[in-house]
Amino acid sequence: MNEHPIRSDHDYLAEAATLLAHDEPFPGGAVVPPIYQTSLFTFDSYAEMADTFAGRRKQPIYSRGDNPTVMEFEARIAALEGAEAARGFSSGMAAISATVLAFVGAGERIVAVRNCYGDAYRLFERLLPHLGIKIDYVDGSDPDAVAAALPGAKLLYLESPTSMVFDLQDIGLYARMARQHGAITTIDNSWATPLFQKPIAHGIDLVLHSASKYLGGHSDTVAGVVAGSADLIKQINERTYSYLGAKLSPFEAWLLLRGLRTLPLRLPHHMRSALTIAERLKDHVSVERVIHPAWSNHPGKATLAGYSGLFSFEVSEEIDIPALVDELKLFRIGVSWGGHESLVVPALASLQQTPDANSIGRFGVSPRLVRLHVGLEHVEDLWTDLQQALERARK
Repeated sequence: MNEHPIRSDHDYLAEAATLLAHDEPFPGGAVVPPIYQTSLFTFDSYAEMADTFAGRRKQPIYSRGDNPTVMEFEARIAALEGAEAARGFSSGMAAISATVLAFVGAGERIVAVRNCYGDAYRLFERLLPHLGIKIDYVDGSDPDAVAAALPGAKLLYLESPTSMVFDLQDIGLYARMARQHGAITTIDNSWATPLFQKPIAHGIDLVLHSASKYLGGHSDTVAGVVAGSADLIKQINERTYSYLGAKLSPFEAWLLLRGLRTLPLRLPHHMRSALTIAERLKDHVSVERVIHPAWSNHPGKATLAGYSGLFSFEVSEEIDIPALVDELKLFRIGVSWGGHESLVVPALASLQQTPDANSIGRFGVSPRLVRLHVGLEHVEDLWTDLQQALERARK
């Protein structure tokens, strides 16, 4: 386990700003890394090839395995997370699937927090049972529930805060509990990013990201990444990465490196604007409650050094939710989040994708819930848009 001191959000941001903006000169004096848009790499001799295949010499062989542009991105993520290594993928779900399948097999069991990302839930429900893998869902905010489920589990799957309802987990406590039972801990850290949460510093084994979100930040890239110890990343490489084929392309990696340079500037802006809007929604006559980790009293809040721009709120019965969504002008209707644009997703619509997933009956997601991603537009313009939409949507 890597031991790192827990620092303030200012320290996280300051460290990340220099790490992400400063590059040693690349070939030819380039200030940004080149895109190695090539499928393979050749050798000058038989001896070079033999030594490379045997591991005695470091050189990329084939871009499904290693590519210099992709490796540059992986190195940046590993450094941000305080990890020894990282592996990039063509999507966040590719990273989740390859990670889970690398460590859990037939007859083994996963413990997962409820309200996890919808497609992770669908992976657990629709594919893994066919492979003989069992999944138990727990209330991640309840240490007793997690402790009761852990004996015999191979992997603990966390997401703090969780999707839609933003439940928090005491990830340091759960890392210690899982280690006692020999279970690997994984966490989806997409919401907080490495700037606002450092799971490895709290003992988590593997940290997952949908890099399509804040890491990329421009809504023009679909990618994923997992970071952890060199040994665990090696096991993913050997057991699943090469064979599932979900490699990260050089161009996508280059876009991600571009996005990362501005992450320390973008994320505080998202945070400030989202907190402003969330505070105002708390006092709105048509809003029943606002769900934002900033107002949580759960111990898991202590691991967060800041907040991103994604949160939810529940509207009263007097609000016509489809009308509310349609009346918004600056908040676009769409899934995903983490880009420059503001987005709205009502639970009423998203729950129809999988009626039993994250439903009010099973996981406590209210059909009156509306999720907002607060983008980089001016906060007063966004607030004006929300006010007029709530007024027009009143029945």
